[in-house]
Parts: sequence; structure tokens; C-alpha cells
Amino acid sequence: MATDDLGVLLDRARAALRDVSQEALGREKLSRWRAPRIVRVGSAWHVGVLLIADDAVFTTAEVLRAAAPVRRGYAAESARARAERRAEASRGGFADGETVYVGWSPIDLDAVAAGGSSGPIALIDGVPSVRWSAAGGFVPLAGYLDERIALLRTDRP
Repeated sequence: MATDDLGVLLDRARAALRDVSQEALGREKLSRWRAPRIVRVGSAWHVGVLLIADDAVFTTAEVLRAAAPVRRGYAAESARARAERRAEASRGGFADGETVYVGWSPIDLDAVAAGGSSGPIALIDGVPSVRWSAAGGFVPLAGYLDERIALLRTDRP
């Protein structure tokens, strides 16, 4: 596969995902007058380790579900921190239960096409490839996208 086929692969993935709903991308917003919140900045399809938007591709990071703040006791500080992050999304305008991706970072597709790498995507022997886990090796992006999109489509009600 030629290096210029990276854009073709992603365009084909977007076309296959058109009738699958996108999920929210959020960004933390701090203010000295208001409590910290996570605000909506876009949307993308969650495809494994990638977030594919209409005009960009991002790496995944933190995933959370928005929830209104409630007062309760926590057995662990980590549970309290997760509840606060969910509340930040709720304060930012996300509906309770809505999935929000935070901390994502853009993938430089031009760098990959030039033979380099960005995030989990790299050009390996001229083939666009993806590392689907920190401990895993690279697999061809075309097969990865086909498999992940098929899974998304079978999970639909």
C-alpha cells in the first residue's frame, strides 16, 4: 500500500461510519470564577485506540460518563476523583450518562505519510499501521479499521 493511501483509508472509514453515532470530545476549562468543568469541543467516532472526526484523527485518553454531582462517602480517593471528573462534564453541559473523551491529542497524518509516526499510527515498510496497545506490536491500519468498524456496526441496536 502506498503512503498516500492513509487518507484514503480514513475516508473509507468515515464513509463506513456515517450512520454510526459520534461521541463527544471535551476539553477542561478552568476559571477563577466558576468550578472546573469539561466543555464540548467536537465529536468523533471511537474506533479502538483512535477517535476519527470528520476532519482529523486523535488518540484516545480519558473516557468518562457525565453525571450530576452528588454528595456521598467514598471508600477510596480514586472513586472521589472519578466522581468529580464526571461532575465536571455535567457542569460543562453534557447530559447525564453521555460519554465524553478528554485528554485526546491530534495525530499528525502528514508526519505519518512522510514515513514517521504520530501517536499510535506509523508507516511500517510503507504500510500505514497502528499500535493497538502499549505492549502490542503494529498491525496494518486497513485491517484494524475494518475489524473495529464491523464490531461497532454489530453492537448497534
